[in-house]
Amino acid sequence: MIVVTGATGNVGRPLVRALDAAGERVTAVSRSVSAGDVPAGVRSRRADLARAEDLGPLFDGAEALFLLTSGDFTQSGGSVTDVLGAARAAGVRRVVLLSSQGVGTGRHPAAAEDAVTGSGLDWTVLRPSGFASNALQWAESVRTRRTVVAPFGDVALPVVDPADIAEAAATALRDAGHTGRTYELTGPAPVSPRQQTEAIAKALGEPVRFVEQSPQEARAAMLGFMPARVVEATLAMLGTPTPAERRAASGTGSPLPHPPRPFTAWLSRNTTPFT
Repeated sequence: MIVVTGATGNVGRPLVRALDAAGERVTAVSRSVSAGDVPAGVRSRRADLARAEDLGPLFDGAEALFLLTSGDFTQSGGSVTDVLGAARAAGVRRVVLLSSQGVGTGRHPAAAEDAVTGSGLDWTVLRPSGFASNALQWAESVRTRRTVVAPFGDVALPVVDPADIAEAAATALRDAGHTGRTYELTGPAPVSPRQQTEAIAKALGEPVRFVEQSPQEARAAMLGFMPARVVEATLAMLGTPTPAERRAASGTGSPLPHPPRPFTAWLSRNTTPFT
């Protein structure tokens, strides 16, 4: 049995499907998951990871855990160490953590990774760069005004398809050969917000205008849905990326079973939200 947290998200949803297709028994966990959100035969459970004392039954019979935590988890006092303790007590032996490339470059705290690597479980850490699916934040303005608004319009960074992250996670969860490894997952080539806008316009067959925000305008907008610390780290990464953050290929030894897919591959599967 493999437990997948964040099972209704951009990574969790394709991960559940991939594991189920490979014949694995899966428990899909989210605060809002229901049977209709997962393939037939996959067990779905609602849970709040911040309440580690309630998690034991989720892990009964499980051997591996895919762990994804949100900003809400931290803000509500959740502890990765407590979650891992509940998993270990129930017999889980392997954990795959979805972390961030920002940990490796010092932009984001390493507390979750430290908890995983010190848990006593077999572990693998995945550090993706920016998600291609972040472009969905522009869906409403593209639909209603055929406009994309973003800062740092010509700063190009690789973005990773969430489906690629899911395949990497599925590999690490099923193959013990990835134990003790940390993988940085990125897209095949850097792409700027202006170039992403051009790709959306081409997919729609209509002009889409790009409007560049100032850093101050972007900060004000992001503070509406992100903690201030995360906003500052994100703006710093977008505006002044380090060499590591500019990397345009998967990390050495990446477990992806295929070359990483470009932004246009993700867009071809997700054009509908922009129409």
